[in-house]
Amino acid sequence: MAKKILIADDALFMRVTLKNILEKNGYQVVAEASNGLESLDLYQKTKPDLVTMDITMPEMDGITAVRELKKIDPQANIIMCTAMGQKQMVLEAVAAGAKDFIVKPFQPDKVLEAVQKIIGV
Repeated sequence: MAKKILIADDALFMRVTLKNILEKNGYQVVAEASNGLESLDLYQKTKPDLVTMDITMPEMDGITAVRELKKIDPQANIIMCTAMGQKQMVLEAVAAGAKDFIVKPFQPDKVLEAVQKIIGV
């Protein structure tokens, strides 16, 4: 059975790009959130194996969402999606419980490497 992934990013283009990379490689994207609050709700409804979380989003930013997700599920697997120049925020996100990060614009091999490292194929 395909591993389930939730994508949280406020940019539709980024969600579509990530979804295409993941689905072409056998993963199932079970939900897409456009902000941190929505990601919490969808996480509880879909119980994904992994969440890709953008850092900068409306309503609730990715770092806060990581902290809240970890309260809901301490075992949650989260990969942060970051633009260049957000190193300090990435460190904060990892401290909050994210397991890895990928840099935008997405490079398919880097995305898959991070995902496989955490949840396998």
